[in-house]
Amino acid sequence: MLKNALTSSLVAGSLLISQSAFAYEAGDIFIKGGIATVDPQESSSDIVINTPALGPATGAKVGLNSDTQLGLVFSYMATDRIGIELLAATPFKHDISGAGAISGVGKLGDTKHLPPTLSVQYYLAEPDAKFQPYVGAGINYTIFFDEGTTDTLTNSIGALAGLTGTPGVVATSTKLDIDDSIGASLQAGFNYEITENAGLTAAVWWINIDADAEITAQTNVGTVKANVDVEVDPYVYMLGAYYKF
Repeated sequence: MLKNALTSSLVAGSLLISQSAFAYEAGDIFIKGGIATVDPQESSSDIVINTPALGPATGAKVGLNSDTQLGLVFSYMATDRIGIELLAATPFKHDISGAGAISGVGKLGDTKHLPPTLSVQYYLAEPDAKFQPYVGAGINYTIFFDEGTTDTLTNSIGALAGLTGTPGVVATSTKLDIDDSIGASLQAGFNYEITENAGLTAAVWWINIDADAEITAQTNVGTVKANVDVEVDPYVYMLGAYYKF
């Protein structure tokens, strides 16, 4: 009986050791927080005046600046190697400036956005490794809101119309609307275990964001509407910590 009890204890102990050795297993939930930066790699079309149909303001483009906010990530391990992750954040805000032929005019407007991104990840290391690199791919839905314009944009409408060959347009007010965007995303990152339930994390995403913007101006010749298409396509960098449940 003593021999059987010792054998049972050794088997149970080995199972406990084996289970505790696996840092990652199906059902684990990770909450990550840290600093996230959206760095646009934008490519802008020419601003096109569609109402009236004046055409492109040749060479007149727009650019976006970077912004840093609090990043939040929620991960669920479907298996010991495959994770499902949701990227969230506090709203990012970007200034919109003139570029190309109007690069010297300054800030034209601004917008806020939320970029929730759902990814499927594959973890490259063994489940018992402290250092856990991973790669992932997924889909992003970017919500633009609180779009604003400046007097600089209002005062530039005449110059934009002039680039289409129509001088003498004077604007009194402007409004900006940006459509939401759906696109693919790619990701790479790692987690590093410090304690059984906590550690450090870092990641980078490339996200396909297409911002279709419409400018509406009230002018001396009536309502003027212009459009510009910006492939934002940012890199998103995050550095922070995680807690595992």
